[in-house]
Order: sequence, then structure tokens, then C-alpha cells
Amino acid sequence: MRWKKTLQMADVHCEGEIGKVITGGVIDIPGKTMLDKMNYINEVDDSLRRLVILEPRGCLQMSVNLLLPPTRPEAQAGFIVLQADKAHPMSGSNCICVVTALLELGMLEMVEPVTTVVLDTPAGLVTARARCADGRCQSVSLDMVPSFVEQLDVPIETADFGVIKADIAFGGVYYALVDVDQIGLSIAPENARELATQGVRLKGLINQQVKVSHPLFKALDEVAYVMFRHRVDRLTYQTCTTLPPGRVDRSPCGTGSSANLATLSARNLVEVGDALTSRSTIGGEFQVELLGLTTVGGKPAVLPRVTGRAWIYGLHQIGLDPDDPLAAGFMLSDTWGEGF
Repeated sequence: MRWKKTLQMADVHCEGEIGKVITGGVIDIPGKTMLDKMNYINEVDDSLRRLVILEPRGCLQMSVNLLLPPTRPEAQAGFIVLQADKAHPMSGSNCICVVTALLELGMLEMVEPVTTVVLDTPAGLVTARARCADGRCQSVSLDMVPSFVEQLDVPIETADFGVIKADIAFGGVYYALVDVDQIGLSIAPENARELATQGVRLKGLINQQVKVSHPLFKALDEVAYVMFRHRVDRLTYQTCTTLPPGRVDRSPCGTGSSANLATLSARNLVEVGDALTSRSTIGGEFQVELLGLTTVGGKPAVLPRVTGRAWIYGLHQIGLDPDDPLAAGFMLSDTWGEGF
């Protein structure tokens, strides 16, 4: 066996959503900031993402988190989310996976009953508070980046459903939040394939019809995901985030839930101190608390705190043989869907 690249990874999931963590084999990525590093992956050299995400080494139903040295002195670690389509700036479930791996593997010291970890992400600093006992990370609470609304009730022209309405909001990345009854479906495991297909189609349509640009991070200039939602009661929402090229988030989705919180605040449906429950397609839950109000580039914004759980279920190593003809990875539509 002769490998020209070797990576060590921790297998972690957050409420069923796989968020593997690269713990060794990458020293750094070029760039002064974490956003620069993410842009380098997306615009200059995508080989690492392809290596860990695409077949035969990866699969569609997961993310891989790249741990990096922080670029800001306040942070203890940095990370970038690698997914099927590209590198992304932030994810709540992946952040929970990263904190759990850092503490339970001893990469950062665990302090009981609460360990505070500050993470450097392309979307800004994220402060995590892990509730710990007996060497276990029992839950992780994330003070998310400020979340805000771009537009409410944006009409979107579709061929299948006529005109539907979407809320466009930022929760770490840009989301289009769509009430699921507009497409005649419910958020349930048996509808996951159709939800994924429709979400990917809507993402393309929405980015054709709606332009966004973060007031502080100009590179964040597209709707990354469509989240379908269903209001169960005043403080409980079913959520289903759809990810390119065609799957659904198994977790309740921290960044999407933060974006949803911003829309509820804009409509005066929640107030400071309220805590929502976001419930995933498979029944996992995040608590989403409205900590306070602020502004981002002059836009009213909310300060969300997302709490969830993750579990390490394995450790493994992958390598790249220099003679492997599939080093660049591949996708097939039987797994990756029409969006691939």
C-alpha cells in the first residue's frame, strides 16, 4: 500500500445527521481568514472536498468538517463544512459534531459541568457551551451568528405549483423558508425523496428570481438551501432542510432554525426569552432560544442559541493511492439524484 495522502476522521452524527470531522492529515488551507480559506476550496482547489465527500470514499448523506487553526485570537479552533456541492460557511449540526469531537477526543480540554469553545467559521465567530459529565459531551449550545431577514413572502414563480411564497433569511448561510403545504406534502420520512427533489428545484428557481448579498460578507451571495417548515404550535416547528444535489438534512438544522427564528421575530410572533423546538423529519429536536436583538449592516437581527446533541460512533483513516483512477471521485444519479 502506498498512499500520497492520508486523513484521519472521527465519525460523528448529530440527531442522525452525519458530520464527520477531519482530525489529522491537513495542516492548513491558504487564506488569511476562514472565509478566504473556504473560498480557496470553492474557487481554486476542490480536491480535498471531492476526496472525502464523493464516491467511492464518501456518500451523499453526510458532511465532512475540516478542522483548521483559527485565524482569530479569540477562537480555539476553526472549521469549514464540506458538502456535496461545495464548502459552506456554517452549520449548526456540524458545529455540534465538531465541538463533541474536540472535547471527547481530548483535542481541547473538557471542563465539567460546562466547557466553552469559541470557533472560527467563514460566517463569523461561534461560541459553543458544552454540558459535560463523566467525560461525555451531553449537549452543545451554540450562540449562533446574528440572523436576519432579507425579504418576507417573496413570490416565486414555479411550473409545478404556480406562485408560492418564500421567506429569505440568513442564519449562517442564506435560506429560503417555504411552508410545506404550498407544495402539497407533509414533512415525513416517506416524503423525503420528493421533498429533496422539490427543494433542489426550488433553490435553482429562487436564485434566478431573488438576489441576496450579506452586508458584511459579500461572498455570501446566494440562497444555499431551501427549508420546508410546518407550524405545529406557537413554539414548535417541523423543519426539513434540503441540500444539493438532492437529500434532506436528518437533523432539525441549526442555521435554518436560526433563519426561521429571524422570520418569526420579524412578524412579532416571538419575543426575547422564547425558546422554540425545531423537530426534524425523523423526530430529532433542537431547542432554539431568542437571546436578544441586534442589527447587521443596518438590518434588524436576532441572536439565536441552538442546543442539540451529537455522538461519536467511530474512528477511521482514508488514503489516496497515486494510481487510483477514481481519485477525483464520482456521482451517479441513482444515489445523488437529478441535481448531481
